Amino acid sequence: MKAIWYEAEIFEIIDESPKVKRFWFRMPPEANFSFKAGQFVMLDLPIQAKYTNRSYSISSAPTGESTFELCIVLKEDGIGTPWIWENISVGSKIKTAGPLGKFILPEVIDKDICFICTGTGIAPLRSQLLEIFNKNIPHKDIYMIFGNRIISDVLYRKEMEELQAAHPEFHFIPVLSRETPETWKHPGYVHKYYLDIYGNKQKPVMFYICGWSNMVREARDKLKELGYTKDEIKFELYD
Repeated sequence: MKAIWYEAEIFEIIDESPKVKRFWFRMPPEANFSFKAGQFVMLDLPIQAKYTNRSYSISSAPTGESTFELCIVLKEDGIGTPWIWENISVGSKIKTAGPLGKFILPEVIDKDICFICTGTGIAPLRSQLLEIFNKNIPHKDIYMIFGNRIISDVLYRKEMEELQAAHPEFHFIPVLSRETPETWKHPGYVHKYYLDIYGNKQKPVMFYICGWSNMVREARDKLKELGYTKDEIKFELYD
């Protein structure tokens, strides 16, 4: 289906980390915009490139309004995000299409959910997590296993810790690859942690995986080797 483009206005920007910004967009009324948690939008950037469209997962939860949040990391050797960093400010308008994608929650959550992510791959998983809590959707245990290099890379850390405190069934596991057991509770890489929890296949679980392509492929392959089916493993790549 051909994309329909609208001029979306940016009404708020927050520096989430040294290289990550959070952008809030408002679609015009004629777009009749609504989305499902886990979907993405496309931005059409006025850049000198063969392909000018860039896809970004929505990081906010659906509210019934025509607004949404994107969490974007600066790729210094790229073309798209440097343009965004240099040219976008509050009040800017940018051609936007969507929502798109089928990386969404099931209608009924009758088993555990294990979110596995790295970097800004947390965006669609945060949207799904907030959707569950905001709408009090019945659910089982939920794990958010979030891999990064250093502590300043951990996006939405305070929010995730507050959600964990408020919801005993939610477990936030921030994993840092450049730390050691002496300096961080969860050092290393994400694979150890989801395998520790679900490697024995004693509990039904749905995996949602998003982030760096190498991580996503490795996680997918490890889970398939354990006997999890494609219906139990949902994933999205972003690099």
